Amino acid sequence: MKKFMIIIPFGLSLLYADLSVKQIEQMVKKIHLKREGISLETLENTKEPFIRVKKEDNVTVIEVPKKEEDVKLNLHAIMTGKAYINDGWKKVGDQILGYTVKYIGKKGVVLRNGNTIKKLFLGKPKDNFITIEERE
Repeated sequence: MKKFMIIIPFGLSLLYADLSVKQIEQMVKKIHLKREGISLETLENTKEPFIRVKKEDNVTVIEVPKKEEDVKLNLHAIMTGKAYINDGWKKVGDQILGYTVKYIGKKGVVLRNGNTIKKLFLGKPKDNFITIEERE
């Protein structure tokens, strides 16, 4: 009985199949044709399509997000719970270029701006003749 239940749906699918071998070959040829897409140059030069809308006191403010390239954040040093970012010492809760400092660790900093999170890490020292080591 189980074999019969398996054979019936298979048989019905073959019975109602309206595709010929020629039609299937044409479909396969269409799939294999190279489709034109958008060029990488065009993609890189397109503006971000998303905007942020804020409503404050019956005034609608539309913020167009800046590109990542426009906002440069550089972490230069971390010492005693503060981070030296873009020529200034920052602690947790401070603001820099629209980002809030959320966490300062031994090797990096976490910044947040709305839903955007940035992680900055210390680079390796270059040609320094003084080495500072951390004690635990």
